Amino acid sequence: MSLIRPATPEDHPAILDIWTPVIRDTTVTFVSELKTPESLVEYIDGRRARGREFFVAELEGAVAGFASYDQFRGGDGYVHAMEHTIILGPAARGRGIGRALMQAVEAHARERGAHTMVAGVSGENDAGIAFHAAVGYEPCGRMPQSGRKFGRWLDLVLMQKIL
Repeated sequence: MSLIRPATPEDHPAILDIWTPVIRDTTVTFVSELKTPESLVEYIDGRRARGREFFVAELEGAVAGFASYDQFRGGDGYVHAMEHTIILGPAARGRGIGRALMQAVEAHARERGAHTMVAGVSGENDAGIAFHAAVGYEPCGRMPQSGRKFGRWLDLVLMQKIL
């Protein structure tokens, strides 16, 4: 059984341990700049300053994944549209932890007036697309060659869930 809770500073090393190989080695994210302890603090604090949250999932006492969200696009016309990030470590996959993290993010966003949640998923991330479909996200667009990583153009699949 996993425990979903807001991240604390003590969780930061484990978050970085999970996030670093995803950024460094995969196209799950198009970001290639690794998070540092300082940039992670800035990332989490920035989201919280805007009324969002950064959740971690604990499995057997260790951080096994995390999820957060923020406004989908800037401007007051998008204040009810959010986009999330969810990353699981290898031990968390296939155990319902991703689903629990999504429920926490969606509930937090809904309680603060969000109407829709957007997932931007790499077109190469079949597991991510399947996961989002399984938790109620509908495909709403594919943006060919919108990202670039490892010297290749990558498609972005947009999926959406009305909260």
